[in-house]
Amino acid sequence: MWSFENDPDFQPELDWIDTFVREKVQPLDYILGSQWDIHDPEFVRLVRPLQAEVQERGLWACHLGPELGGPGYGQLKLALMNEKFGMSRFGPIVFGAQAPDTGNSEILAHFGTPEQKKRYLEPLLANEVVSCFSMTEPQGGADPLLFRTSAVRDGDEWVINGEKWFASEAETAAFYIMMVVTDPEAESPYARASMFIIDTDTPGIEIVQNYGFYGEPEDTHAHLRLTDVRVPHAAMLGEPGQAFAIAQTRLGGGRMHHAMRTLAQATRAFDMTCERVLSRSTKGEVLARKQMVQEKIADSWVQLRQFRLLILETAWLADQGNDWKAIRKNVSAVKSIMPDVLHDIASRALHLHGSLGLSHEMPFAEWVINSFHIGLADGPTEVHKMVVAREVLKDYKADDAQFPSYIRHQQVQHARALYGTGA
Repeated sequence: MWSFENDPDFQPELDWIDTFVREKVQPLDYILGSQWDIHDPEFVRLVRPLQAEVQERGLWACHLGPELGGPGYGQLKLALMNEKFGMSRFGPIVFGAQAPDTGNSEILAHFGTPEQKKRYLEPLLANEVVSCFSMTEPQGGADPLLFRTSAVRDGDEWVINGEKWFASEAETAAFYIMMVVTDPEAESPYARASMFIIDTDTPGIEIVQNYGFYGEPEDTHAHLRLTDVRVPHAAMLGEPGQAFAIAQTRLGGGRMHHAMRTLAQATRAFDMTCERVLSRSTKGEVLARKQMVQEKIADSWVQLRQFRLLILETAWLADQGNDWKAIRKNVSAVKSIMPDVLHDIASRALHLHGSLGLSHEMPFAEWVINSFHIGLADGPTEVHKMVVAREVLKDYKADDAQFPSYIRHQQVQHARALYGTGA
């Protein structure tokens, strides 16, 4: 039996989240800076009480499953929750579900030693600190096989040298989880890198410059330079050469939650557009009666529904016991269409709001730019389309005959052989 209804015991929680985010969390977007600046006095004054309400409700940091010490909501419910969180820039952190901390906490729970969990995971889950996941490099972009940042063993320490790029929240983070080349001669290129937990106050780490993009309140994406940075061997997360496996563990669920928050942003743009076209008139009638406007509304609604169903199907597959590797085709499909959905719907919203839509008074230009951001983060769109195609084609096989077996005259022969030629 297939159902599109939520668990009746869970629906009241979603309704509470929706109201809470709209009434109490969204206003924070207009008066606070970076949502990761947790030591800002205004963050403490305004956000901490809301986090306490969430904790009292039992909805705090729901992204970890019970095997990792979390409440075990499952990916489908997490997707529905993130659809609500994503209505606000501060939504995820109010619920203890903000990137990159969610992914970092997941790999710490999976691969961390008891000491690492005590020192890093516990304060991270409590939002006493925030973290940074540092993988990309200036020359390598998203291709980890081009990474040059290296760690060389020196007794019981590793000495790290190199540069990292677009290390989001590096300045506010208490620690980095960083992919570093430890065995450049490993037979498998995917066994050359290891993952390290590095305290941000470790000597030798320099923030060369912070970068930002339109719509962000602050520049929070760092270009890092590491010069003879020494960390103990105990700072390694997981085993030597395990960085790729660790990274994939965090990226699957993270991409899904990111997609649902993107859906929420696109939904906000759609809701604003619908209100606008019903409220404004030109040439003697409201915009909503114009056929070209109606086309834009219809296209946006269809895109939202298609995208949402693809996300929920993928989340449901994850809940059936499939690991992220087994459903990477589905995850990559979600990731590959996510930028287009947000771009198209936000662009239509901007256009239908006229000159106001272009202004800083509306968020649409920010959301259009964000559509390009999400087309690059966690792997560029082109890579994910390649993954989808490769995985899909595994279910098919080549036909070595001169003409395909489904050519019409062969199908006619087959049908006649099966049923006869008739009268």
